[in-house]
Amino acid sequence: MTLQTQVSDKLTTALELEYFEIANESHMHNVPPGSESHFKVVLVSRAFENTMPVKRHQLIYKILSDEMQGGIHALALHTYTPDEWQKRKEQAPDSPDCKGGSKIH
Repeated sequence: MTLQTQVSDKLTTALELEYFEIANESHMHNVPPGSESHFKVVLVSRAFENTMPVKRHQLIYKILSDEMQGGIHALALHTYTPDEWQKRKEQAPDSPDCKGGSKIH
């Protein structure tokens, strides 16, 4: 099972999601081809209502604690209530370009 599949399974099992998207963005970083270390996750759930973004992220980190300790280097979280998602016109922000190590040696 890939790390992306493992993350997807855990999040969709633990949370009642109205919308879910996961993207492996490792190719945008200075990592070997085929890596699974950088992910963007968009989650829309009523479970986030009346919860500050930091608490939402803490919940996700708890659900993915094993993966965060062994494989995930970066996790871009975009967590919304259904109303927030509608106000954003069902769009999450694009990830910025990597500012880390250069691929040119």
